[in-house]
Amino acid sequence: MPTHTRIRMFNTKETYPNQVLDNDLCQAVRAGNTIYVRGQVGTDFAGNLVGLGDPRAQAEQAMKNVKQLLAEAGSDLSHIVKTTTYITDPRYREAVYQEVGKWLKGVFPISTGLVVAGLAQPQWLMEIDVIAVIPEDEMAQEVK
Repeated sequence: MPTHTRIRMFNTKETYPNQVLDNDLCQAVRAGNTIYVRGQVGTDFAGNLVGLGDPRAQAEQAMKNVKQLLAEAGSDLSHIVKTTTYITDPRYREAVYQEVGKWLKGVFPISTGLVVAGLAQPQWLMEIDVIAVIPEDEMAQEVK
């Protein structure tokens, strides 16, 4: 019996055609009642960049992805317990954090924010990964 469920598996050959990579990954993992969501950027699930040069628009797309992945894993935004946000320029902080804040109003997760020299693709201005849970009462309902 598997110890966890992989959600939206993919290979990096397709995700990064401009790089020589061949890694098997997934967008999210559900392990018990914990959901780990891979870093999400301003691309949709078809690989199209949303918001070239616009950190707020990229944050909005990233949060749409997070919401979708959590739903597929059996959780939702209200169950996020931790976020880690990466931005490539400190001037993007307000735009990105304001957008993420709209999606997480009333959730109160712990949060880490980092300014980094770059992300996996130069057009990506921000990335966010999250950890969420499925409350025990909802896990019990799934079993029934």
